[in-house]
Amino acid sequence: MTNAYKIAVLPGDAIGPEIMAQALRVFDVVRQHRDVEFELIECPFGASAYFSHGQAFPEETKVVCDQVDAILKGPVGLSHAESLKIPVEEQAERGAILPLRARYNTFANFRPIFLSKDMAHFSPLKPEIIRDGIDILLIRELVGGLYFGAKERGTNDAGLRYVKETLEYDEAQIRQVQRVAFEQAQLRKKRLHNIHKSNVLLSSVLWNEVLEEVRVDYPDVEVVHLLVDAAATALCLNPGQFDVMVMENMFGDILSDQGGGILGSLGLMPSACIGPDKAYYEPSHGSAPDIAGQNIANPYSMIGSVAMMLEMSFAMADESRAVWDAMRSVFEAGYSTADLSAGGSAKVVSTDEFGDRVMARLDELLAN
Repeated sequence: MTNAYKIAVLPGDAIGPEIMAQALRVFDVVRQHRDVEFELIECPFGASAYFSHGQAFPEETKVVCDQVDAILKGPVGLSHAESLKIPVEEQAERGAILPLRARYNTFANFRPIFLSKDMAHFSPLKPEIIRDGIDILLIRELVGGLYFGAKERGTNDAGLRYVKETLEYDEAQIRQVQRVAFEQAQLRKKRLHNIHKSNVLLSSVLWNEVLEEVRVDYPDVEVVHLLVDAAATALCLNPGQFDVMVMENMFGDILSDQGGGILGSLGLMPSACIGPDKAYYEPSHGSAPDIAGQNIANPYSMIGSVAMMLEMSFAMADESRAVWDAMRSVFEAGYSTADLSAGGSAKVVSTDEFGDRVMARLDELLAN
């Protein structure tokens, strides 16, 4: 019996449609070699959706997303000047991304930070630091903390403008993402770095208390506690010490971008946002409006997000692995996109050509 999956496709803004076009080609190649069908339903989302539909996350998009098996989202947002044309509450982060996460409770964000030894030259770090490459899985709590807490702004009795934002977690929110992290650590090297700021933040004190309760169920996993500022330093000085990292929302937002920095580009960081009933997949980077329409954007993160979807939502681990291998083979053959070409001898390829080379190799791998 043919497996059939429905996927909501949210191309997003700026470079979003360009890199999404390459990612969607994966589904065509996979269906040619496997007994599977993919129904792709494109929906408006982000800044472009506000201009076309009056909402960054239109009702018609919500209806489709409610019905599908998984969601594939491109980067959203426009330049600062263009964003000022959109009401604050409808700008891409507030009006689209945060409501998407809240609607499906995608509490666990998987962000792989990976460079093979043959791709290590992309990193700005010295070879003696990179050694045999980088392989870190960052697990970020995604639906709590400052980003989702109560917000208030106004003028106080002294006539001064003020803002107040609330960082709020309960133990259930903390426990569920920590369990995900422990489970991933068990599947990998059985080492978990717990990133916190308990010397200052009460939220981190509770986070650590809950972690001590959760770790009892995972006695085979070694836990290493590290303050978030120390973790930022360690990512640059010795990234090889990390395997799985777990942290709250804002820490994860910042450190995952730093992870992109040590790889050499956020264009190398796909991600999965997993909830109890539904998941969405997206690049970790922004929409890069300054290079939109130039056919130079790196589609690795977008294609990698499809690879994560194949494995995590559709249990197609072999096909997912083939997508990763196909992408890495392009880099390892000496090609790169413009974002990774500084100071190197790589042959620079366009967005479309990178996609062509990936799909050709993927076709070969799945045919064997």
